[in-house]
Amino acid sequence: MPPEREEIAEQVFVALGDPTRRSILAELAAGGPATATDLAARLPITRQGIAKHLNLLADAGLVTAEPGERRRVRYRHRTAPMRVAQLFLAALARDWDDRLDALKVHLDG
Repeated sequence: MPPEREEIAEQVFVALGDPTRRSILAELAAGGPATATDLAARLPITRQGIAKHLNLLADAGLVTAEPGERRRVRYRHRTAPMRVAQLFLAALARDWDDRLDALKVHLDG
């Protein structure tokens, strides 16, 4: 995998390492774009806490900020970085699948 894709995958894994950030992403994926205030009303965390997590998610490319009405910023879930991470995991799984298949053939032989 090219180094830039590995970096994207690493940022995604770091971002997903926190349960609050996973909850925020799940809310955005299920409910569509939302403000930090909207998300704070749905999750057990303050708006300021949500905003900090949204900044980290934005740095990882998992959300984008869109200007809304009355200077309110709405956040939208992005799937492209998640697909890069999925490809990274799929490549690792293929490596293990090949090794496990070879081991099975050896043991069965």
